[in-house]
Amino acid sequence: MLKGSCLCGAVTYQLDQEIKQIVFCHCSKCRKATGTAFNSATAIHSDKFTLLTGKDKLKSFSSSPGVHRFFCSECGSPLYSARDGQPETYRLRIGTLDSTISPTEKIHIFTGSKAEWIELCDSNPKYEERP
Repeated sequence: MLKGSCLCGAVTYQLDQEIKQIVFCHCSKCRKATGTAFNSATAIHSDKFTLLTGKDKLKSFSSSPGVHRFFCSECGSPLYSARDGQPETYRLRIGTLDSTISPTEKIHIFTGSKAEWIELCDSNPKYEERP
């Protein structure tokens, strides 16, 4: 069981699954949503994710048709995203985890549109778009 929270601690959650893969997304929408060079997320089963506190603080924004980004309305921390066409899957923002993880796979996607000021220096697989 993994635990996580937003920056201010108003929203807390539990995840009852392992994290095996982290996806670093370099698309422009993810850069805008995070305010950083890329988004670090993992696909999780929505039925394995439980909000423990802060349900009333959780807000969402539709960044494109059918895509909803959930965040804490108090501190603004992005927590996860969901897609109408894939209700069984959330994309959890890894930086919100309070538990230690040991993923076995890490990949970079949409490197064709990555920020020009960042250089990818690791040996993880890199894909110009989504694999």
